[in-house]
Amino acid sequence: MFFGEYRHNLDAKGRLSIPAKLRAQCPGNVYVTIGNDGCLNVYNEEGWQNYYAKLSKLKQNKKSARAFLRLVTSRVSECEFDKMGRINIPALLREHAHLEKACVIVGSGDHMEIWNEEAWDQYIDANNDDFDSLSEMLDEMEEE
Repeated sequence: MFFGEYRHNLDAKGRLSIPAKLRAQCPGNVYVTIGNDGCLNVYNEEGWQNYYAKLSKLKQNKKSARAFLRLVTSRVSECEFDKMGRINIPALLREHAHLEKACVIVGSGDHMEIWNEEAWDQYIDANNDDFDSLSEMLDEMEEE
């Protein structure tokens, strides 16, 4: 499970250091693709296989399903860690998430997210006050 918040800078070549606690859960390469709310999603091998299994179950006769599948899979990049624990994020993905320098790496359960630092701080500010109402979803899950 991925959790925590870590702030790191993207270097001039598009490399980002992934914290050792998160990297330890990625024995091989990682898969980086577009995520929700303007971030990038990062999966280890097992996480990507599980996510892709869900994607492959989408009904291909639905236009929205085809569009989503195309967007996610056309933008995925398999990245390997260098000796310093960094991954090189392709320019297309950096542009999508507006990654220039200051980034936030967020553990999000079965995957990591990479955010532009300003966008992440705005997201937290916008949603922090709703924590109590958002937590009610846990009660709803127990009732099912």
